[in-house]
Amino acid sequence: EERLSLADPEWSDVHVVTGALKLFFRELPEPLVPYRLFNPFIEAVKLPDPQEQVERVAELVQSLPPSNYATLRYLLAHLCRVMEHVDANRMTRQNIGIVFGPTLLRPEREPGNLAAGMAQQNQVVELLLAHFDHIF
Repeated sequence: EERLSLADPEWSDVHVVTGALKLFFRELPEPLVPYRLFNPFIEAVKLPDPQEQVERVAELVQSLPPSNYATLRYLLAHLCRVMEHVDANRMTRQNIGIVFGPTLLRPEREPGNLAAGMAQQNQVVELLLAHFDHIF
């Protein structure tokens, strides 16, 4: 069994660690937001009323399997802390949405219009971050 140490110099680059984290989530057999909830999350961010969006997404998050819920909450809490250092890392809510949207939330089959779908995936992550305290 190979043992890793985060003290090794190869892990000092935050991009390596972030890449490994994204790869882990991307290679799960099913995304953190299960396939069955992909369309409901996308439909929620399309709602015209922002408060309705938040309420619907909160309901959907509560319907996640317990392990998915706990993992998503932990990851997003960490990403909220990352955003607190935006002056140093340039990781705005929008940038985090771009980086993690397609990783955490993806359709079972790729749609014809990939760009439009990705924008909405990003919006879901942005909404989760913006309203973290209310949703979780």
